[in-house]
Amino acid sequence: MGLETWVLLATVAVLAWLYTKWRHTYWASKGVPSPHATPFLGHFHKSFFVNKRLWEFHQANYTKFYKSSMCGLYEFSRPILVIWGTEMLKHFFVKDFDHFSDRRDFKLNSGHRREKMAMEMVARKNGEEWKKMRAIISPTFSSGKIKSMFPLVCDKADALVQFLMRQAAQNQQVEMKKTFGRYTLDTIASCAFGIECNSLVDENAEFPRMVEAYFAKSPGRVFKILLHKFIPGFFKLLNISIQSPAADFFIDVVKQAIAAREAGMKRGDFLDLLLEARDSTGDPNSKYVLNDLGIVAQCVMFLVAGYDTTTSLLSFSSFLLAKHENQQQRLRDEVQQLVKEHGCITYQGIMEAKLLEACLQETLRLYPPGIQLERACTKACSLPGTGLTLKPGDLVQVPIWCLHHDPNYWPDPETFIPDRFLPENKGNIHPFTHIPFGIGPRNCIAMRFALMEAKVALAKLLLEAELKLAPGHEEVTIISSIALRPKDGVMVVLKPLKKLI
Repeated sequence: MGLETWVLLATVAVLAWLYTKWRHTYWASKGVPSPHATPFLGHFHKSFFVNKRLWEFHQANYTKFYKSSMCGLYEFSRPILVIWGTEMLKHFFVKDFDHFSDRRDFKLNSGHRREKMAMEMVARKNGEEWKKMRAIISPTFSSGKIKSMFPLVCDKADALVQFLMRQAAQNQQVEMKKTFGRYTLDTIASCAFGIECNSLVDENAEFPRMVEAYFAKSPGRVFKILLHKFIPGFFKLLNISIQSPAADFFIDVVKQAIAAREAGMKRGDFLDLLLEARDSTGDPNSKYVLNDLGIVAQCVMFLVAGYDTTTSLLSFSSFLLAKHENQQQRLRDEVQQLVKEHGCITYQGIMEAKLLEACLQETLRLYPPGIQLERACTKACSLPGTGLTLKPGDLVQVPIWCLHHDPNYWPDPETFIPDRFLPENKGNIHPFTHIPFGIGPRNCIAMRFALMEAKVALAKLLLEAELKLAPGHEEVTIISSIALRPKDGVMVVLKPLKKLI
């Protein structure tokens, strides 16, 4: 290359550097503190899913800027406001929820069937479409509807316990994360897809293999997602999808299941409830009607949102109960008392189990599945007392992990203390400091189902076995990608309980 070319390239590089430096003064100009931003990248490399210890980055900012109750980050040059003051959270996510009801727009390619399906998930909807879709789907997660799926969940929990006890008979040390993953997968397959995949029996079955492929993050797929952030139009032009090819399998599975239900087969599961919602939404020409593609999307979303998160909740719960044997015995006593009263594990009994609820909520405090929450501003909103005004399109994040571990809200925050969540102590919990399922009207729609699924599995297991920490596995290492999870699984020793004759 000639000298002129080198001069041109150097000039472009300098101008680009100056531009990004200028963009990274946005928060300073607003009086909002911000950690040092890397030229061009901003904080993207620390705050995106490529960082497996993302909560540490949040915690460093939380500690450094604690008194400000906020800090500013940059996703390349895009400003993001991180807030943790509880009054701010109330203002943004409850009082002025209509200003922050959306999630970020991923600009998916509506011409590709995988992308089109993903766009129909209620979690991806925004504005009026989200409001209408949420109203249609919410009744499927009412207490009565969840109760109707209770027998299906119990069947899978029984299979889980039988499998674990067989494993314990062969080798007392059992890897809980993998096993709980199979249980969660079987439960979701049964309740959302209407199929029996039996991954506890055959881990090489097609369904679990396709789930593994769906969640796999190969270097090529990560690169594709990153590239899509910069040039989404390129993907639309060439009709390329950033969704895993395994999504095709689930789309076809649900379509086949819908056809079977329309032929007369009923199971009382999530799919049946969605079909009832479809048939009762009125005008088939309405823009907001729940159609077959929408049903497919909600079933796949059930898998995406519920598989990894519930698996991690159960894994961490088993670790904490094995580590705190006194709490484990208290919980077992409660479950045994419920069985004595009701004859077996019943829906009513599970809902009445106060310590069981408290143990799961404390687990979610220590190990929240999502370590941050994000919303997009939909209309200009001023934050009282700061002079700060957010405009449409601005992103707001909440560092859930930091709030859950803040000693100002949680005495001895790193210790497992389920009693914090017992009914008589709930009044001591500061509002908006425990948010494992999100905040406000856009919280997790399947929250009650996920807790019921976890409660049934844990209760049935504690009736059959004593959990102890496996030698050499007294601590658990955590990582984060989409959800917080134990890096190397959770090894627990299972000792069968002696049965009274």
